[in-house]
Amino acid sequence: MAGTAGAVRHRQDQRYAQQDQEAYEQQAYAQQAAAAPAEPDYTAELQQLAQLRSQGILTDEEFEAKKKQILGI
Repeated sequence: MAGTAGAVRHRQDQRYAQQDQEAYEQQAYAQQAAAAPAEPDYTAELQQLAQLRSQGILTDEEFEAKKKQILGI
């Protein structure tokens, strides 16, 4: 009987350890996601530049230069 009780206890300990590990991983993932910087919105900036170019405020060359700067090219 003691062998069975020990096996049950061991299985419960393993289950609790797995639950603790999963909770730790979820918490670590949430912290990592919160610490990661937000991606810049290149689309909005490029649309604004295109609008300025279409209005004649920017030349094609200025538009291309600024586009490359935004995209990091």
